[in-house]
Amino acid sequence: MPVMQISRKIEYALRAAIHLRKSGETPASLADISQDQSIPKKFLEKIVQELAHAGVVRSKRGPYGGYVLGRDANAITFKEIIEAVDGPISLNVCVGGHDDCALTLGCGMLPVWQEGQRRVLDLFGETTLADI
Repeated sequence: MPVMQISRKIEYALRAAIHLRKSGETPASLADISQDQSIPKKFLEKIVQELAHAGVVRSKRGPYGGYVLGRDANAITFKEIIEAVDGPISLNVCVGGHDDCALTLGCGMLPVWQEGQRRVLDLFGETTLADI
Protein backbone atom coordinates (compact mmCIF):
# COMPACT_ATOMS: atom_id res chain seq x y z
CA MET A 1 0.00 0.00 0.00
CA PRO A 2 1.50 3.40 -0.97
CA VAL A 3 2.09 5.81 1.90
CA MET A 4 3.14 9.42 2.31
CA GLN A 5 6.48 9.35 4.01
CA ILE A 6 9.48 11.47 4.78
CA SER A 7 12.72 10.88 2.92
CA ARG A 8 15.44 8.64 4.26
CA LYS A 9 17.67 11.72 4.49
CA ILE A 10 15.23 13.46 6.85
CA GLU A 11 14.81 10.32 8.94
CA TYR A 12 18.60 9.95 9.27
CA ALA A 13 19.04 13.63 10.17
CA LEU A 14 16.43 13.36 12.92
CA ARG A 15 17.92 10.11 14.25
CA ALA A 16 21.44 11.58 14.26
CA ALA A 17 20.23 14.69 16.12
CA ILE A 18 18.37 12.55 18.66
CA HIS A 19 21.54 10.48 19.14
CA LEU A 20 23.48 13.68 19.86
CA ARG A 21 20.82 14.82 22.32
CA LYS A 22 21.24 11.58 24.22
CA SER A 23 25.04 12.00 24.17
CA GLY A 24 24.77 15.41 25.84
CA GLU A 25 28.10 17.23 25.98
CA THR A 26 30.06 14.06 25.18
CA PRO A 27 31.04 14.32 21.51
CA ALA A 28 29.87 11.47 19.29
CA SER A 29 31.93 10.39 16.31
CA LEU A 30 30.38 9.78 12.91
CA ALA A 31 31.35 6.12 13.29
CA ASP A 32 29.48 5.88 16.61
CA ILE A 33 26.36 7.57 15.22
CA SER A 34 26.51 5.50 12.04
CA GLN A 35 26.80 2.23 13.91
CA ASP A 36 24.27 3.03 16.63
CA GLN A 37 21.64 4.38 14.25
CA SER A 38 22.33 2.08 11.26
CA ILE A 39 23.04 5.04 8.97
CA PRO A 40 25.55 4.62 6.12
CA LYS A 41 28.61 6.64 7.18
CA LYS A 42 29.13 8.41 3.83
CA PHE A 43 25.51 9.55 3.78
CA LEU A 44 25.74 10.59 7.44
CA GLU A 45 28.82 12.74 6.69
CA LYS A 46 26.85 14.83 4.21
CA ILE A 47 23.86 15.11 6.54
CA VAL A 48 26.00 16.22 9.51
CA GLN A 49 27.71 18.84 7.33
CA GLU A 50 24.31 20.28 6.43
CA LEU A 51 23.21 20.22 10.08
CA ALA A 52 26.46 21.95 11.09
CA HIS A 53 26.00 24.61 8.40
CA ALA A 54 22.53 25.33 9.86
CA GLY A 55 23.91 25.49 13.42
CA VAL A 56 22.02 22.41 14.58
CA VAL A 57 25.25 20.56 15.40
CA ARG A 58 28.84 21.63 15.93
CA SER A 59 32.10 19.76 15.84
CA LYS A 60 34.57 19.42 18.69
CA ARG A 61 38.16 18.80 17.74
CA GLY A 62 40.74 16.76 19.54
CA PRO A 63 41.46 13.14 20.38
CA TYR A 64 38.00 12.74 21.93
CA GLY A 65 36.31 14.98 19.41
CA GLY A 66 33.16 14.46 17.43
CA TYR A 67 29.80 16.17 17.19
CA VAL A 68 27.45 17.70 19.75
CA LEU A 69 24.26 19.69 19.41
CA GLY A 70 24.83 23.29 18.43
CA ARG A 71 22.29 24.58 20.96
CA ASP A 72 20.13 23.32 23.77
CA ALA A 73 17.75 20.54 22.69
CA ASN A 74 14.81 22.75 23.71
CA ALA A 75 15.81 25.24 21.02
CA ILE A 76 16.09 22.79 18.10
CA THR A 77 12.86 21.85 16.33
CA PHE A 78 12.10 19.03 13.95
CA LYS A 79 11.20 21.72 11.39
CA GLU A 80 14.67 23.23 11.65
CA ILE A 81 16.34 19.84 11.19
CA ILE A 82 14.13 18.90 8.24
CA GLU A 83 14.68 22.23 6.49
CA ALA A 84 18.44 22.09 7.13
CA VAL A 85 18.77 18.92 5.07
CA ASP A 86 15.83 19.12 2.68
CA GLY A 87 14.79 22.76 2.30
CA PRO A 88 11.36 24.26 3.05
CA ILE A 89 8.59 21.84 3.93
CA SER A 90 5.78 21.72 1.41
CA LEU A 91 2.91 19.26 1.58
CA ASN A 92 1.97 19.94 -2.04
CA VAL A 93 3.12 22.25 -4.84
CA CYS A 94 0.23 24.65 -4.25
CA VAL A 95 1.19 25.38 -0.63
CA GLY A 96 4.35 26.35 1.17
CA GLY A 97 5.26 29.31 -0.99
CA HIS A 98 4.79 27.64 -4.35
CA ASP A 99 2.27 28.93 -6.82
CA ASP A 100 3.05 26.96 -9.95
CA CYS A 101 -0.28 25.16 -10.19
CA ALA A 102 -2.56 26.50 -12.92
CA LEU A 103 -5.61 25.10 -11.12
CA THR A 104 -5.10 26.91 -7.79
CA LEU A 105 -7.82 29.55 -8.29
CA GLY A 106 -10.69 27.12 -8.75
CA CYS A 107 -9.29 24.17 -6.83
CA GLY A 108 -11.58 22.67 -4.19
CA MET A 109 -8.64 20.80 -2.63
CA LEU A 110 -6.63 23.94 -1.91
CA PRO A 111 -8.18 24.63 1.53
CA VAL A 112 -7.43 21.04 2.57
CA TRP A 113 -3.81 21.28 1.40
CA GLN A 114 -3.43 24.63 3.16
CA GLU A 115 -4.81 23.25 6.44
CA GLY A 116 -2.61 20.16 6.14
CA GLN A 117 0.41 22.40 5.52
CA ARG A 118 -0.43 24.50 8.57
CA ARG A 119 -0.81 21.45 10.79
CA VAL A 120 2.41 19.84 9.58
CA LEU A 121 4.38 23.05 10.10
CA ASP A 122 2.82 23.55 13.53
CA LEU A 123 3.66 20.00 14.61
CA PHE A 124 7.25 20.05 13.32
CA GLY A 125 7.78 23.62 14.53
CA GLU A 126 6.57 22.85 18.05
CA THR A 127 8.35 19.49 18.48
CA THR A 128 11.86 19.89 19.85
CA LEU A 129 14.63 17.38 20.38
CA ALA A 130 14.01 17.72 24.11
CA ASP A 131 10.46 16.37 23.55
CA ILE A 132 11.76 13.05 22.24
